[in-house]
Amino acid sequence: MAKKVNIFWFRRDLRLDDNVGFYEALHGKFPVLPIFIFDSEILSELPEDDARVTFIFETLQKMRSELQQNGSSLAIYHGKPEEVFKKIISEFEIQNVMTNRDYEPYAKKRDERIAKLLSKENIGFYTFKDQVIFEKDEVVKNDGAPYIVYTPYMKKWKEKFKKEYGEKIFYTSEFLKYGYQNPQLPNLSLSDIGFKKSKIEIPSYDVTPTTIQEYEQRRNFPSEDATSRLGPHLRFGTVSIRKMMKKATAEKNEVFWHELIWREFFMQILWHFPETVDNAFKKKYDRIEWRNDETEFKKWKEGKTGYPLVDAGMRQLNKTGYMHNRVRMVAASFLCKHLLIDWRWGEAYFAEKLLDYELSSNVGNWQWAAGSGVDAAPYFRIFNPATQIEKFDKDYKYIKKYVPEFGTENYPEKIVEHKEGRERCLRIYKDAIS
Repeated sequence: MAKKVNIFWFRRDLRLDDNVGFYEALHGKFPVLPIFIFDSEILSELPEDDARVTFIFETLQKMRSELQQNGSSLAIYHGKPEEVFKKIISEFEIQNVMTNRDYEPYAKKRDERIAKLLSKENIGFYTFKDQVIFEKDEVVKNDGAPYIVYTPYMKKWKEKFKKEYGEKIFYTSEFLKYGYQNPQLPNLSLSDIGFKKSKIEIPSYDVTPTTIQEYEQRRNFPSEDATSRLGPHLRFGTVSIRKMMKKATAEKNEVFWHELIWREFFMQILWHFPETVDNAFKKKYDRIEWRNDETEFKKWKEGKTGYPLVDAGMRQLNKTGYMHNRVRMVAASFLCKHLLIDWRWGEAYFAEKLLDYELSSNVGNWQWAAGSGVDAAPYFRIFNPATQIEKFDKDYKYIKKYVPEFGTENYPEKIVEHKEGRERCLRIYKDAIS
């Protein structure tokens, strides 16, 4: 007879320590069978050498090895989640399935389908808050309405955090020995799921006191290696947000702390307004008559616009899967405003390339750049890519690193003159939103 087990389903929480749902599962009445599912519906959209898939796969192997040292293991599957669960149900006597919540539209629909499937089998489905400090409508206005401006949200968030997280415990995994005792659970190789090892590696994060203290002074200069590289690790949950918040709040400089709160601001915006994945938050901005010139879009993607800061950023992205945050703003603004190409085109390209791609932040920041989102830059705010160089890369260190032909006859002509692009943008935007 099959042994009674609880399942813990890893998703965006690829760590064994300080994992809320896993902690709760390990403290339950039954041995825990940990699983991960490579969702074939998601993977089918990705290139075979996607660095994020390599990172997930290698992280899972490390987790599996650590679990095996405690007599347990991690079962790794590939397929549509519903089909995988049907298979697991046929092999184990499952009491409950536990997992941490995911707030993206696809994930919410997927979990609804899984909950329905499990309910038919009289299996409980329990979800926990783990990837954020505050979720859904936990930080809202006094009348219950969501915040759509960052600063008041941030102030309310901090007030609530200080009240509720003063002595917050972390969720340790000293109960790993209560995992399901079978080290021979199914495993896969990258080739089994149709992928190969990427040449791009996701770097380790750097959140030392020095990084946090110097963050405000150094974060805007792309030639300096001054950012934390924390994005992918929060995205895939290889580090807990609680530990990062503890580090951030331990230092007197609050700018780094505020950046983490921005992440949750955009997450709650997506939860309250899921339609903003495809539609402008400010609906009148969907009336803009985008030029959507495919030749110009190709030049932007390849970093051949004739604007060196934009080009350096795009080439950094294509080469490394990362782009400096200051440069992201300039490159995004340039696409939407100088070239009048739909922000959704840029959002999709960043989604394909960014190692730290996060749907809520990507959509939120692209709509900010286009002027159509919450707390967005006004439509008449148009970055001048030349003056941005003077402010943030005056010695051309960053530009020369990624655009070696800059300053030679091989560097392309400007795709559009700044003055011409600016005036065209102002005219088109004004016609659409007035």
